[in-house]
Amino acid sequence: MASEVYVIGTACTPFGRKPQTSFKALTREAYLAVLADAGMEDGRDIAMAWFGNCGMGAFGQRNIRGQVCLSPLVREGLFPERVPTMNVEGGCATASQALHGAWKDIASGDAQLSLAIGVEKTFVPDDPARTQEIFDGGIDQLDPGEWLAYYRDAGEASGKPFLPDEKRGTIFMDTYAMQAAYHMKRFGTTQRQIAIGASKNHHHGSLNPLAQYRFRMTADDVLADRAISYPLTRSMCAPVGDGAAAALVCSKDYLAALPSRVRDRAVKIRASTMSGGKYRSLDEPGLSRIAADRAYKMAGISPSEIDIAEVHDATSFCEIYQVEMLRFCAEGQGGSYVASGATTFGGDRPVNLSGGLVSKGHPIGATGLSMIHELVLQLRGEAGERQAKKARLALAENGGGVIGFDEAACAITILERHEPS
Repeated sequence: MASEVYVIGTACTPFGRKPQTSFKALTREAYLAVLADAGMEDGRDIAMAWFGNCGMGAFGQRNIRGQVCLSPLVREGLFPERVPTMNVEGGCATASQALHGAWKDIASGDAQLSLAIGVEKTFVPDDPARTQEIFDGGIDQLDPGEWLAYYRDAGEASGKPFLPDEKRGTIFMDTYAMQAAYHMKRFGTTQRQIAIGASKNHHHGSLNPLAQYRFRMTADDVLADRAISYPLTRSMCAPVGDGAAAALVCSKDYLAALPSRVRDRAVKIRASTMSGGKYRSLDEPGLSRIAADRAYKMAGISPSEIDIAEVHDATSFCEIYQVEMLRFCAEGQGGSYVASGATTFGGDRPVNLSGGLVSKGHPIGATGLSMIHELVLQLRGEAGERQAKKARLALAENGGGVIGFDEAACAITILERHEPS
């Protein structure tokens, strides 16, 4: 049986466009903040580090990214010497994969304290080609003919032809738009339902001091915004930005030796699971269904027991799809479920109280840990204006990369509010 694993510290920088802020500066900001959140002056007990990043290679640092970014902290005695650092890259699921690695350190008994950190810069002023290079790495560049053929066929089935030469965003927005169009054709989902979800998350983001976008939008505002790829408008799509997030996880024995002020704020990881993508048929459930079912089994709970969730809404259609895959509602009912208000602040099961990716922001290598930060705040009762009324069990769903209509990787994390003994 795996050992119990606890989160004792989380941190997230404000997300946004930060061209003057370096990778090392973002690393420092998130690392010092996670130490402070855990009540630590330094990281002397950290036995392992998992460093998530996708785009640093586009800035010239293609290898040893974590070691490079942590070295100044080692010299200053803030990060321990000789700690192995594992570099992680899994597209937009990168930070969750880093957390999964840290979770395994503790669950296996290999370490008592492990760090997961994700750091990303995707905004490059006056050089959009470099930003494009970062995102292009999220799809097969060795055999592009495979996905070109898949999307051409999917375009015919969805009634939305795949026209990559006419794109107004990344190619990923076209793939999400085709999925949305197919869902609309098959289940009767509407563009307004997608807009209601986007409006809801912009409202949540307006309450989050770390969010990249902190303004509210009505559903009509969302629908009237610039078209990206029908049915998606700009307000339904995650922005480009920079940021970092981190978490410290520890064993039950390590937690027991900490001061009560730290123990009382700890959050238990009930489950951490992963799944991999494939070129699936359009009617086949996605990989998040597989990872979620594994997580529910690991945690010994049912989907109905989840109180709050953070899901990977790279577009607002994704939330509609993911509430179905996570079994919060029946397949095909995601649009009406979101439109009903069930996922809004004060609803039956609030989703993306952080503002989600479309409002909080989406620096891809940090996104998954920013979800964990939000959920930990909620479970501790420290989320301020956007605090959920009830929050004992929380779920994070984070997907990354693209293989057909699947992500390449998906992580599900289930967290539980710790009740001090």
